[in-house]
Amino acid sequence: MISSSKIVGRSPAAFTLARAIVKAAPTEASVLIVGESGTGKEIVARAVHARSSRSDAPFIAVNCGAISASLAESELFGHEKGSFTGASATTSGCFERAHQGTLFLDEITEMPMNMQVQLLRILETGQYHRVGGSEQLQVNVRIIAATNRAPKAAVQEGRFRSDLLYRLAVFPIWVPPLRDRKSDIAYLAQRFLDELNAQENTKKQFSPKTIEKLENHNWPGNIRELKNHVTRAFILADDVLDMAPAVSAFRVPDPLAAEGFLKIPIGTPLTTAQHAIIRATLEHYDGDKRRAALALGISPKTLYNRLESARRN
Repeated sequence: MISSSKIVGRSPAAFTLARAIVKAAPTEASVLIVGESGTGKEIVARAVHARSSRSDAPFIAVNCGAISASLAESELFGHEKGSFTGASATTSGCFERAHQGTLFLDEITEMPMNMQVQLLRILETGQYHRVGGSEQLQVNVRIIAATNRAPKAAVQEGRFRSDLLYRLAVFPIWVPPLRDRKSDIAYLAQRFLDELNAQENTKKQFSPKTIEKLENHNWPGNIRELKNHVTRAFILADDVLDMAPAVSAFRVPDPLAAEGFLKIPIGTPLTTAQHAIIRATLEHYDGDKRRAALALGISPKTLYNRLESARRN
């Protein structure tokens, strides 16, 4: 079973993510994972694979943004010996290696347009040819794709085919950024520290104020950045980890309300900005939720839900 220690915490957002994994895994539906860099999209994909009926079959990951347009077809579908200069042997592609298992296509919105057409065809028919080959091959794979872009925006920009998006996003999973699940920061940091202590047979601890400082950081690099910070502090520390110098410099000031205006610093997380606007509007209307909701252009029920989400996080 894939460990979920790097993606699942105790916040409502983490619970929603874990529930999506559990629901998607037993199905054969294509999954599209959307989230910022460093949020753990590949770990989510591996967790879906590990809980599926294909868990004993291969999990093959390929970064679509790291493959040149000239090599993309060979990388995905393989090639026959002599099909191009340097093709000294017949080579299987990612689809062939993932047969009966799961193929994870990371950074899917970076795939060249001509390859998107071929990918759409194989999703529809399960059939393809190696580069330079005439034999029609049949493959049975489950596709899990991921992107750090807004998929619909990529379609509107002409970078991604809308028909391919519909094929891939049968079951979309949103991986929230770490700044939207601040109640998970201490939990995840401790898990990373526990893993390092187990590997090195040590008993290092966080200093009393370190967790507070971690929670005040905006974490633009998300979970990957948090893990790197913990690892770096672990290496430098004798017994106690103090991460203040690396963290404090990145903190974004809190939104400030004064004289009927709200000042929101650049870099403020969207969720934090929304909560600040709601709180300032409520204060302006003396706590009258119905008038505040009307001013914000949302229903009272939506306002209540946003307030409850802010309270829990």
